[in-house]
Amino acid sequence: MASTSLSGNVGSIENVLYEKRQKIYPREVHGLFAYLRIASVIILLGLFYGGPWLQWDGRQALLWDLPARKFYVFGLVFWPQDFVYLTFMLIIAGLSLFFFTALAGRLWCGYACPQTVWTETFLWIERLVEGDRSSQMRLDKAPWSLKKLGIKSLKHLLWIVFALFTGYTFVGYFTPIHDLTAKLMTFSTGPWETFWVLFYAFATYGNAGWLREQVCIYMCPYARFQGAMFDKDTLIVSYDERRGEPRGSRNKKLDHKAHGLGDCIDCGLCVQVCPTGIDIRKGLQYECISCSACIDACNFVMDNMGYDKGLIRYTTQHDLEGEKTRVLRPRVYIYGAVLLALVVGLSYSIVIRVPLELDIIRDRNQLYRETNDGLIENIYTLKIMNMDNRQHQYRLRAEGINGLELIMDQPEIIVETGTVADITARLRAEESDLKSRSNKVLFYLEAEDNQNLHIIKEGRFLGPG
Repeated sequence: MASTSLSGNVGSIENVLYEKRQKIYPREVHGLFAYLRIASVIILLGLFYGGPWLQWDGRQALLWDLPARKFYVFGLVFWPQDFVYLTFMLIIAGLSLFFFTALAGRLWCGYACPQTVWTETFLWIERLVEGDRSSQMRLDKAPWSLKKLGIKSLKHLLWIVFALFTGYTFVGYFTPIHDLTAKLMTFSTGPWETFWVLFYAFATYGNAGWLREQVCIYMCPYARFQGAMFDKDTLIVSYDERRGEPRGSRNKKLDHKAHGLGDCIDCGLCVQVCPTGIDIRKGLQYECISCSACIDACNFVMDNMGYDKGLIRYTTQHDLEGEKTRVLRPRVYIYGAVLLALVVGLSYSIVIRVPLELDIIRDRNQLYRETNDGLIENIYTLKIMNMDNRQHQYRLRAEGINGLELIMDQPEIIVETGTVADITARLRAEESDLKSRSNKVLFYLEAEDNQNLHIIKEGRFLGPG
């Protein structure tokens, strides 16, 4: 009896904690927001799949060459020392999320999130093979047969091919795409390339083909904290309850106002087109990704019924409550101003960036030495890093003390791209020209073939004082 009771309690707990997933069959919808979503998917996928094939100055324009520690972005070459730019980009991305969320809710989720973009693509493939929503539901309910097996196999084959192409493109940003293509054609890819192609393909196939809305509902943290960025002036996809209720089906010619009915005819299309399967008429829910499919569906029904559009629309909580809305408010202005300042600052720093580094290291074995000629000498090790995409020859000079003399162990400074050259340099000066025990000197390093490629670094020259 105890065993039976225990197993029964475990079963009830499982029923409470876990609800078996019911497959969602989003109905295809047409309208303004659907066309915007399609355009967004095409543009973003075009950028992703076309990016590795862009060429710049005889090389791949977008390439993260990890073994060489070079990151090519069109005409720019970044190195690990430039990761401060990545930090700024991540800050800008996070602040952008705050800005657009405060302004108009989950725009990112509905139109630009990779999960949304690839899920939309997989849905298109599914509709192409299995038909519309009704056909898909009938097919899934039908018993297994050769025809059903063939249709399902074709769908998953297309999904897998598309996912593999996605993984191949992803790796093409880290291994030159032409080299990767040649390796794939001859089955000679390395272990890491093979792993990441298959891993990214598996992730795409699993997330966009099988998990779909579960990623948004259960796995994405943004769904949980988005409410902290909303207020009553945030534009959100909402159902106008005052106008729509009480809902009910009716004849198109019926004067529904005279019968005490609202504009909602309870057709359920807003639920059928929702990719996460929610009913927007129940109010704002964390599952809503603001794809606006319900707006297009409802507007279509309102047109057919001869009612005004906008029963479901982008609006604010204040507007639904009959109060004044302020979409542009202090929070939005502050986010926008800070975001603009960061973008301008990052852009300016990249424009004035010099792909050259100079580190000055004094000889720590002795503060200074006196030469046979009675001059005071300091010895330095100069580390010169050429972060440009080609070799340069540099000239070096030093200033800051009257009559300062620069002596180098090698007559020419030639540094290959992406390498660090160690140069030993000696500075000599008359003791009478030294103003203090520690004197400031400036090292000027300039490329002989490009005057814009120069850097100035400060050093210290020590003497008796």
